[in-house]
Amino acid sequence: MTQDAQDIDSPPLAPDHRDFVSALATGLEIIRAFDRDHPRMTLSEVATRNGINRAKARRFLLTLHGLGYVRKQDRYFELTPRALDLGYAFLSANGYQRVVRQHLEHITEITGESSSMGVLDGTDVIYVARSAAPHRLMTVALNIGSRLPAAATSMGRVLLAYTPDRLEQILARGELVAYTANTITDPDILRARIDEVREQGYCILDQELESGLRSLAVPVRNQYGHLLGALNVSTNAARVPKAQLEQEFLPLLLETSQQIERTIG
Repeated sequence: MTQDAQDIDSPPLAPDHRDFVSALATGLEIIRAFDRDHPRMTLSEVATRNGINRAKARRFLLTLHGLGYVRKQDRYFELTPRALDLGYAFLSANGYQRVVRQHLEHITEITGESSSMGVLDGTDVIYVARSAAPHRLMTVALNIGSRLPAAATSMGRVLLAYTPDRLEQILARGELVAYTANTITDPDILRARIDEVREQGYCILDQELESGLRSLAVPVRNQYGHLLGALNVSTNAARVPKAQLEQEFLPLLLETSQQIERTIG
């Protein structure tokens, strides 16, 4: 095995490792600090959100400005469209996105419901492909790149079922938020539910993220059995009963997952 291959197969570097580039890490964290709740920030706000002093935040923001990833308006900084290149680099490098979208559109055509594919990123599910139905289900508009808490989503629980170490990280941080009266916030109950997901191979989530939102998710793998992500369909709880999800939608999602595996493989 070459040195490059050994480096790739090694565990992620700790921040105190001699090969860890702290400046690069800080720059990326500053980009990630801009989100739906913080689309525009002052220098002080950027420094506070990243736990650094104003002088350091200023140097990083000026560098990002020089590279075209950040722009400044009066006292405020915000990301430019060029920041999308970072996300599109992932989608381009993983050529399955176009293929997956075609399958998602097929699901939407048959069911009349929105369908998505997501991957685990930290403690969130990030959407990498989506086919939206004409009717809107959530108060928040979902698009490619949208993030939702893994513990409170059907795709997230499917992914956590096969990455138990990530689940323990979430539980250790005490990040179980009650989004609705149905949200599971008891760690033991959540573990038990995710164990069930692993055993049955799918997850139905009933109004735990938003009232009225019911969703079904299954895992998606490549030809070697490695987890690529999760596939879901989201419905209105008043319109689609759980029995219909299991009897009609589940076979469709499982078949679609197998088709994606064969196509990508």
